[in-house]
Amino acid sequence: MTAADEQLLVAVRAWIDGDPDPATRAELAALLDGDQREALAERMLPLTFGTAGLRAEVGAGSGRMNAAVVTRTAHGIARYLVGQAGAAERPVVIGFDARPTSRGFAEISAGVLLTAGFRVVAFAEPTATPLCAFLGRELSASITIVVTASHNPRADNGYKVYGANAVQIVSPVDAEIARQIAAAPAARLVPRQAVRFEQPAPSGLTLRHASGLVSYFAAVSAAIPARAESRELPIVYSALHGVGAAPMRQTLADAGFSSVELVAAQAEPDGTFPTTPFPNPEEPGTLNLALREGERRAAALVLVNDPDADRLAAAARLDGALTVLDGNQVGVLLADYALSLHGSASTPLVLSSVVSSPLVGVLAIAAGAHHERTLTGFKWLWSAALELERRGVGRFCFAYEEALGYSVFPAVRDKDGIAAGRALAELAAGLHARGKSLFDRLYELYATHGLWASAARNIALSGGDASARLARCLDALPLRSDLQIAGERVLRIVDYRAGELQRPVWLGASPLFELELERGGRIFVRPSGTEPKLKLYGHVRHDVTLRSYFARDLAGARAAAAAQLAALETALQL
Repeated sequence: MTAADEQLLVAVRAWIDGDPDPATRAELAALLDGDQREALAERMLPLTFGTAGLRAEVGAGSGRMNAAVVTRTAHGIARYLVGQAGAAERPVVIGFDARPTSRGFAEISAGVLLTAGFRVVAFAEPTATPLCAFLGRELSASITIVVTASHNPRADNGYKVYGANAVQIVSPVDAEIARQIAAAPAARLVPRQAVRFEQPAPSGLTLRHASGLVSYFAAVSAAIPARAESRELPIVYSALHGVGAAPMRQTLADAGFSSVELVAAQAEPDGTFPTTPFPNPEEPGTLNLALREGERRAAALVLVNDPDADRLAAAARLDGALTVLDGNQVGVLLADYALSLHGSASTPLVLSSVVSSPLVGVLAIAAGAHHERTLTGFKWLWSAALELERRGVGRFCFAYEEALGYSVFPAVRDKDGIAAGRALAELAAGLHARGKSLFDRLYELYATHGLWASAARNIALSGGDASARLARCLDALPLRSDLQIAGERVLRIVDYRAGELQRPVWLGASPLFELELERGGRIFVRPSGTEPKLKLYGHVRHDVTLRSYFARDLAGARAAAAAQLAALETALQL
C-alpha cells in the first residue's frame, strides 16, 4: 500500500468517526469495506467555493453534500463572523429550495449559528433565491446562506453564501471562510442545537414567509413600472418543479397581467423533478412541456424559471411559432429595456460576463452607458458594479451572463429570474400593443448594431495522456500568431492566466483564452475544471437589412459561429 493510500484510508476513517449522520457513515463504510479506493478518493476531495458557492452530489464524504459538510461549513462561517466587527449585531439570513435535503441542511446551519451566538432570520418554506438575497440586503445581514443546487441534476445540492455587501462572496472572504472550514473540528464535535423551521421558533430564530416579503414586490414594481396597454398579453409560465410559481404570479399580477397560465405538471415545488431529471432550462427538451402548453394556450410569451428561480428562459412568436430565445438574445432585449428606463441623472452601468455576446457592450456604448466585462459569475458582475459606483463611474443599470442570468434592478445583487420575467413581460406587452413581438425588437437592434449569433462546443479528450495533451495545447495557444479560423485571421489572443495585475480584480487570473477575429468576432476557450475537456464559445457578427429574411439570417449566423468552432477544433490538433 502506498503512502497516499494510507493517508486516504486514515482520512476516510476519521471522517466516518466524525459524521453525525448514520446513513452517510454507513455509505462511506461500505466503500471502505469493499476497498473501493478510487471511489473513496473521489468522495474525499474537499469542496471549494466555485462560481456560485459549494455544489455537489448528495452523499457521503468531504467531497459530497451531506450533514457533516454542512455542519463544518456553518461552523467555518460562524468562526469567520466572530472576527468581523459588528457581525454579532447583524442577523444571518438562511433560505433553501425544494430539494429533499435542503430544509435539513438549512436547519443544521441555523442550529450551528444560533449556538455560536448569532441571530438567525430564516424562511420557513422553500423560497426563491432572489428573495433570500433581497432579504439579506434589506436586513443588512452579516451573511446570507441559501441551500440550493439551482439547475443542477436532481441528485445534487449546494450552498450559496452572500457577504455583508449582499453579493456572493469573493476573495478574500471566500478564502478566509474556507480556511475556517478546513480548521473546523469533526462535525459531531461542532456545538449545534436541534432546530426545526416551525412555530414556535427557538430563541434567536425569526421565521419569515416569502409571501409576506411585500418589500421585494414593491421594489420590483418601482423599478419596472407597469404600462396600461396589453395587460391581457397571454403568458404561459413554468417553474420546472421549483419555487418560482408563487412569486412570479404575484409580480405579474401586481403589474396587472390578467392572462397568466401555469404549466400544471411543473407548478408545485418538487425536488425530485419528476418530468425532467436535469432541470436546466438550457438543456435540450427541458422546455418542451412549457412550449406545448404555450401553443395550446396560444401564448404570446412563455417564461420558465430554473428550480431556485434565479434564471429565466423565454420563448416568443417568430413567424407564428413559439421560438426559444437564447440567453444572449434575452440579455440584449433586457439591456435595451433597462437602458430605456434609466434616467439621465447618471451614467448607466451595464455589465456582462466575458464569454457573453459582445452585442450588449455595443448596445450599451451606443446608448452612452459604461460597459464592463467580468469573469463568469454574478459575484464578479456585482462586485464590479459596486466598485464602479464607489468610484463615481455611474449607477447600476443591468448585468447579465449568457447562461440565462439577468439582474434588472439593484435591490437584488445577484441574478433574479422573477424580476427579469416581469421586465420581459413588460417589454413584450409594449411591443404587443404595437402589433410586434420580442423578435421584432430584436431584429431592429440587429439591423442597427449587427446580428450577433453565438455557438458553443465541448471537446472531450480520451486516453491516458489526455490531460497532458490538453495542457500542452493550452500552453501553445497564445503563441499561435499565424492562427486562422475558417479563413479568418486571429488578430489577438488574450491569455487570462497571466497579466491579472494589469486588469481589474473582476478579470483576474483564469484558465481562459479570448481570440479576437479580424471581422470582429470572438472565440473563448477554457478547459473544464473537472475532466479533460475543452469548452469553446463563439460569437460572430453579420450585417442584416431585410426583416423578411430574419429566420434565415439568424440560422446562417448561428451556423457560421458553429463552423468557426469546428474549424478551431481542427486547428488545435488535439
